[in-house]
Amino acid sequence: MIEKVNPSHPDKIADRIAGAIVDLAYTKCENPKVAVEVLIGHGVCHIIMETSEKFTDKEVKKIVNRIAGDIKLDLKVYKQDVHLALNQEKIVKCGDNGIFKGVPLTKEEIELSKIAREIYQEYPYDGKYILDQDKLVICQSNALKEDLIKKYHKVIINPLGYWTGGINVDSGATNRKLGSDMGHSVTGGGLHGKDLSKADVSLNIYVFKKAQELQKEVNISCAIGDTFVDGKSYKEIVEEARIYIKEIGGFEKFAEWGLF
Repeated sequence: MIEKVNPSHPDKIADRIAGAIVDLAYTKCENPKVAVEVLIGHGVCHIIMETSEKFTDKEVKKIVNRIAGDIKLDLKVYKQDVHLALNQEKIVKCGDNGIFKGVPLTKEEIELSKIAREIYQEYPYDGKYILDQDKLVICQSNALKEDLIKKYHKVIINPLGYWTGGINVDSGATNRKLGSDMGHSVTGGGLHGKDLSKADVSLNIYVFKKAQELQKEVNISCAIGDTFVDGKSYKEIVEEARIYIKEIGGFEKFAEWGLF
């Protein structure tokens, strides 16, 4: 069984804002250090970040308004800890402790990812979906139930009735939908709002890709400060993740659907 949420779910809106801020950091520096947490809902977007780069309120508000609409911004920005910054100044080192699991995508995960994208193209509003063998549950805001019934047979649609969804109905927070982003690979930390030096980003991408290539489960661990992980230099792992993010279209695009 698997659940997917679409890019207009409040948690995904938070992830996308965090990702867009990381994208902005990479326009300012080739290898920034940044960690962003977003809590959004009911007219307010709270953001707290630790960063090596300077951000103006205007830059961040522009991102928030583009993704979430005209809402109030509560922004707190702090410089990265000086000791941590110095530790990674000359050599690319693993940014945190962690355990990571990559698992080949199941047929259910692939199928539900396809269904979620199909529905979102027609209804670009808050939605979430579950597939459990032949049981499909669609909770899609602002949707015409009859149209969905015609397209998807043996389906449960909006069991609580019509709903509008979005951040005026619910709140959202970064990295709260890891099952949707990572499927059965969920371990360690979250994917979003962090630069590539963070193991939560680069190593999760690395083990996911390796699991798809080998078609078997992959498990690795790392310690903060490691220069080699799984027999490869951490710098090489970071560069592979950089290519992956660039191919997707950036951290904001990565945040829309996660790894699949």
